[in-house]
Amino acid sequence: MLAENNLLHSDMPFHDCLLVQVTCPHSDAERLAKALLDANVAACVNILPEVQSIYRWKDSISRDSESLLLIKTTTDAYPTLEQIVVDLHPYEVPEVIAFNITNGLASYFSWLRSSIR
Repeated sequence: MLAENNLLHSDMPFHDCLLVQVTCPHSDAERLAKALLDANVAACVNILPEVQSIYRWKDSISRDSESLLLIKTTTDAYPTLEQIVVDLHPYEVPEVIAFNITNGLASYFSWLRSSIR
């Protein structure tokens, strides 16, 4: 059983943490992750090394093998994070999708915030 004070509940204010998803070529994944950490806009970046992406681009169906970055950040750091990805990403239109985090381990998100500030 989880300690009541360690689990965040949906009725608690918890609107400042985000999970950001970015896909990129394998050769760029570590460089992007390091740039985000060096800029202090991400607390952690997980690199999932092998995802298959099938997508429509310029009236064609494309298929690529990519890496998926799962980036933990805050809403305050997000605009800078997004700009870094856009500036360094090799794609004309990179995938950058931010998800609000509504529940999780309080001590983890305390660490996340302190890692970015």
